[in-house]
Amino acid sequence: MATSQLQKERELQREVARLVESAIPGVEVLALELTGKERFCVYVDHAHGVDHALCMRVTDALRAYLDNYTVEVSSPGLDRPLRTRAHFERAVGRTVRVKTETGRARGVVVAAGERTVQVENGTGPVDIPYDAIVRANLIDEGTKG
Repeated sequence: MATSQLQKERELQREVARLVESAIPGVEVLALELTGKERFCVYVDHAHGVDHALCMRVTDALRAYLDNYTVEVSSPGLDRPLRTRAHFERAVGRTVRVKTETGRARGVVVAAGERTVQVENGTGPVDIPYDAIVRANLIDEGTKG
């Protein structure tokens, strides 16, 4: 992913998270992914789960974006997106797939530090700075990832 697109995605995620999380109490915007030039997907979570009604409320909160984007709202699913330290803290001991601007890693989250996540990939622990992460997801241990 080009750096400018990654920056645009991160900026859009910050905007969308502020808007959605203030409009709908209890909703957490886990990630936003640009899926096309004028399309993005927002992954949201809520303590009571994510259903169609909640997705519709999030879409309504994002109405201003619908003039310029096609917006998809989704639950995190089994391959839950991970972007922040808090996300990785909850994933300690679980298998993840991480894509950075320079490579990919797959392994078990050993620790979520202040600036990096540590992943054990079978050849030793690897520290990956959060700022370098383009995409990261849990790998559902029940399936081949």
